[in-house]
Amino acid sequence: MALIPQLIAAFSFAQKIPYGKNAAVGKYYDVHGIKLYVEEYGSGQPLLMIHGNGGDMSAFSENVPYFAKKYRVILVDSRSQGKSIDTNPSITFEQMADDFAALLDVMHVPKAYVLGWSDGGINAIIMAMRHPGKVIKFAATGANITPDASSYADPNGWPSSKKYYEKNKNRVWRTAAEKNAWKMFMLDWEQPNLKLADLKKIKCPAFIIAGEHDVIADKHTRLIQANIPGSKLWIVKNSGHGTLIEHAAEFNKRVDAFFEDK
Repeated sequence: MALIPQLIAAFSFAQKIPYGKNAAVGKYYDVHGIKLYVEEYGSGQPLLMIHGNGGDMSAFSENVPYFAKKYRVILVDSRSQGKSIDTNPSITFEQMADDFAALLDVMHVPKAYVLGWSDGGINAIIMAMRHPGKVIKFAATGANITPDASSYADPNGWPSSKKYYEKNKNRVWRTAAEKNAWKMFMLDWEQPNLKLADLKKIKCPAFIIAGEHDVIADKHTRLIQANIPGSKLWIVKNSGHGTLIEHAAEFNKRVDAFFEDK
């Protein structure tokens, strides 16, 4: 029996995949003493997607359907975020980059394309630095390499963060959720601390992206790109920090073209 258009639309909506909450494909992997939550979609060359601070894999809801048509998309909740629990009192970007490299090993994936957003973009850069054999190419959008005023587009961004730090630095957090939220704030308050000389050592192709109105300063994004040999730059017009969401169709095509370019 043929379905009328209204039923087709309703069926499509009902079948929309709840990335990050899809029990049918969700799986935990033991990595560095914690369990990382992972979901996989599609087949082909592996593509690891890494979300930003305080988020989870659902950040890529506008991107997975496109890339899963030709890639084996690996979504992961970073440690201390989403469903990947980590009760340790501190966290570093290097630790997370090592997690992702180890995760690929556990999954028997020799190397992968990497797409990172915000803190995930920082993770992608550090993966390319610390684990060059695991990264085929990477695209990083909205990343920064220092945790100071120079990386903020908004002149009030750094003072606002400093005010929050000073107000809460001696506070005793009671609940696990509060402790974790402070840990994640401190991650971006103190890190990353990447040297330009280290960026120059990156060997794999890199695509550095930011929104025209990103929270990351334009000059900071351009500094990153200028110091990664052979890297490409894209400043997305009329976009804020969420380039991959605000301009998903164009973003998907441009990143895919970068990955495919020989």
